[in-house]
Amino acid sequence: MNELVEGLNERVRGMWRTVNRISLTPLLVRVGIFLTVLVGFLLAYPVQAFHPRLLLAFAVAAVLPAVGPRRVWPTFVALATVGGWLLATMGFGRPPALWRLLAVATLLYLTHTLCALAALLPFDAVVDPDLVRRWLARAGGVVLASAVLGIVLAWLGGVGGSRGFQAATLAGLLVAVALSALLGWLLRRR
Repeated sequence: MNELVEGLNERVRGMWRTVNRISLTPLLVRVGIFLTVLVGFLLAYPVQAFHPRLLLAFAVAAVLPAVGPRRVWPTFVALATVGGWLLATMGFGRPPALWRLLAVATLLYLTHTLCALAALLPFDAVVDPDLVRRWLARAGGVVLASAVLGIVLAWLGGVGGSRGFQAATLAGLLVAVALSALLGWLLRRR
């Protein structure tokens, strides 16, 4: 029994040492993860489903990828956000507004990229703020390009009546093939 208590005390002391050594930049990145996940949940899920217990579950789920960005939690919250979107559109009949779709997709990507950055930064890392600024600028470029492409494809879907859906589907498939080819080329280049 004494060994169990001593082991627990050592773990608490280790966590306390880690908390005391946290530097500002990794902490802000993890706060950014928490906020993007929480806002993503609030945008994706229908308002009718909000209850105090669900909001508490959202807060707990948003903390998990911020604390463990290398684990399964970023994937878990991404799937939970997509599930909330599907619940809102199919279960509660909320029409899929383009602004909400782009906002949820943006928040999902920002969560993903911030988790990737947090996984690389130790808690006590001294980081040049320019690194984080460049990282977020690159993410902003990806988000902007994706939003423009999504809006163009949504517009193409409305052109030509029922044939517009075929045009948008074909354009989407061409973009997916081109991106797959680009990713394959980038991987081979390494």
